[in-house]
Amino acid sequence: MNLVPRPRSSSNLEPLEAHPQPLDLTRSIKFAAIDIGSNAIRLLLSRVFEDGDQALVKKESLIRMPIRLGQDAFLDGRISDAKADQLVATMRGFRCLIDAYHPVASMACATSAMREAANSGPLIARVREQTGIEIQLVDGKEEAQIIFSNHRARAFAAHRSLLYIDVGGGSCELTLFSRDQRTVYQSYKVGTVRFVERIIAPAEWKALKKWIKHATRENQPDSAIGSGGNINKVFQLARQKVGQPLSYKQLDRIYRELKRYSFEERIRLLGLKPDRADVILPACKIYLDVMRWSGLKTIFVPQIGLADGMIHVLYDQYRLRRP
Repeated sequence: MNLVPRPRSSSNLEPLEAHPQPLDLTRSIKFAAIDIGSNAIRLLLSRVFEDGDQALVKKESLIRMPIRLGQDAFLDGRISDAKADQLVATMRGFRCLIDAYHPVASMACATSAMREAANSGPLIARVREQTGIEIQLVDGKEEAQIIFSNHRARAFAAHRSLLYIDVGGGSCELTLFSRDQRTVYQSYKVGTVRFVERIIAPAEWKALKKWIKHATRENQPDSAIGSGGNINKVFQLARQKVGQPLSYKQLDRIYRELKRYSFEERIRLLGLKPDRADVILPACKIYLDVMRWSGLKTIFVPQIGLADGMIHVLYDQYRLRRP
């Protein structure tokens, strides 16, 4: 397999609901979402077009800042002054962009690294005081629910059971869905930044494996759904058709091929960002292990993340508030 970066699609329109009739594109609502992850911080600006009960979301801009908060939080138990300053500066910049975009609603969520940092409270207060942005700390269960709230998940409703896998920098979130209803959920401190820093406890790996085998034995899923920046990039490298799943064999081949490239070659030849080039291998391994332990042969990659789910949460809240 010759890995070649997949050209970006000229269209970034993604459905919230089925839209067989043309939409009135003169009616739209703007939203903004900030995802403060363990490996990077992202600002997503999106516009939702409405026409009756139909809606269409358009990603207008995604800004990603490679601030690896997990490197501090997981090793030292706190965010260093240097990275705290970077975070505040980034949020100040995001505040300006949000003000310029003028959305009807926005939200900011922080995940594993900020949850574990002993000084997250004062840092959240500092961000609020200096930027007016209120950061919500979400646990793994809330994070999974926000991501899966993305309406595109309904495309998989025909499947009897699905195992949702989200691999981030600090944790792996696993949710088993049966007939579009969440049945069981678990989160483990098995993430790509922890892997790179070699701080994943062997007992955590064993607990992850044991839980998967037990959960899938009682309710064997048909397929997996993968989310996270790394599996999205793997999907692009595979040049797979949108809507089609990756097979276990495809994912394993890409993993083995990526291992043949050095860190520098992954950046220079494959076009990966430096903070993606080192974590994509452990991410592949985690997805492969989870699929193998659960006996799954395919994984769908709808290319969604926490920020996408947040946009959908904001839109749903907006619809409930609207008279």
